[in-house]
Amino acid sequence: MFIKFVILLSLSPIFFISNAQAQQVSSAQLQRYSQEGEKALAAGRYDEAAQAYEKLRGLAPTLAEAHSRLGLIYFQQGKFELAVTALRQAIKLKSTMPNTDVLLGMALSELGRYQEALPTLEKGFKRATDPALKRANGLQLQRTYTGLGQDDKAVEVALELTRLYPKDPEVLYHASRLFANYAYLSIVKLGAAAPDSLWLHLADGEAKESQGRIDDAVREYKKVLSLQANRPGVHYRIGRALLARGQQAGEDNASLAEALKEFELELQLDPTNANAAYEAGEIHRKSARFDRARELFSQAVKYYPDFTEAHLGLGRTLVSLGRAEEALAPLRKAISLDAANEFSWFQLAQAQRLLGNQGEQQKALAEYQRLRELKTQAENKTLLRQEVTKQAPDVK
Repeated sequence: MFIKFVILLSLSPIFFISNAQAQQVSSAQLQRYSQEGEKALAAGRYDEAAQAYEKLRGLAPTLAEAHSRLGLIYFQQGKFELAVTALRQAIKLKSTMPNTDVLLGMALSELGRYQEALPTLEKGFKRATDPALKRANGLQLQRTYTGLGQDDKAVEVALELTRLYPKDPEVLYHASRLFANYAYLSIVKLGAAAPDSLWLHLADGEAKESQGRIDDAVREYKKVLSLQANRPGVHYRIGRALLARGQQAGEDNASLAEALKEFELELQLDPTNANAAYEAGEIHRKSARFDRARELFSQAVKYYPDFTEAHLGLGRTLVSLGRAEEALAPLRKAISLDAANEFSWFQLAQAQRLLGNQGEQQKALAEYQRLRELKTQAENKTLLRQEVTKQAPDVK
C-alpha cells in the first residue's frame, strides 16, 4: 500500500549553517543545490531532486534538513530503506524537526517493520492537523495494525478515516477490504468458539442467502429455530429466502405460499415486525385478497410510520377495493417520504381518476411521466457508458 504524497517538513530551501561550515563550504553552492532540489521536488522529478540533495548532504553532512529532505524524496521514489536511513540521521541531528518522525514510521510500515513503526504512527495520527498527512498516516497505521494482527484497532482507524474523508476512494477501498476481512475473521472465531451455536447457523444462513444459495440458507435458518424456536426475525429471513426462490422460478406459487406461512409465523412471534407485515400484505395483494392485504399494510405503517413501500401498498390496495378517497392519505404520505418514486404518482393518478378529479389526475400523471423520462435518460446514459467506446484524441 505505497502512498505517494507531498509532506511539508517545515524545511526552507535556504539553509542556515554554522560558521565552521561556512568557512569550508560556499553558501552559494548550498543555496544553489537547495533551490535545484526544491524545484525538482515540486515538479515531481525525484531523481533530479535526489541528486541535488545528495550533493548538498555531501557538502554539509551535519545539516539535518538535507537528510530529512532526502528521506522524503526516497520515500516518494519507493526507496524505503534509504528513506529510513536518511530520516533517522535527520532526527539524530535535530530531534525537533516536525513530521520527520511520522515519515520515518510510514517508511518502516512500507518495509513491513510494523512493531518499529507503530509508536510513531499512533502519535502522528493523533496529533496531525494537515489533512494530507493525517490521511496518509492513518492509512499506514491501519496497515500496521493489520500486519500486527490487531484487527479491532485497524477497524477503529478505518472508521475514523471514513468519517474524516467520506468521499475519498482510496480510503473507502481499504476500509471495505478491512471490514470484509474483519467480518470473515469474526465468523472464523465464532466457529471456533461455538461451532454448534445458533449464532453460527444464523451467520451461515445470511452468508448463503447473500450468495443466492437459497435452499442451503433455509436449512441453516431452520437449524437456528431447532435451537430456539421463538427466535425473532428467523421466520422472516426464511420467508425472504423463499420469496427469492419463487422469483428465480418465475413467481413459483408453492414458494410464495411457503413464504407467506413464514411471514405469518413471524408476526405471531413479533407483531411489530413491519417488514414481515409488508411482505405478507404484498403476497395477499397480488393474490387479490385485498381485505387481508389492507390489514397487514396498516399493521406495517402502524409500527413503522415512515415505511414508504407499505404506505404505497396500502394506498394501492384501497384503490383496488374501490376506496379511492381513503387511498389519498397513504399515497400522499408515500410521496412525502419519497417524491422521486414515480409509481406513487401513478397510483395517486389512479385514485384521482376514480374520484373524478381530472385536474389532479393530470398533475399526478404529468409528474409520473417526468420522473419516468428522467429515469429512462439515466438508464440510457449508463447503458451508453457501458456499451460504447468513448471518444479520444487521435494518436499521430
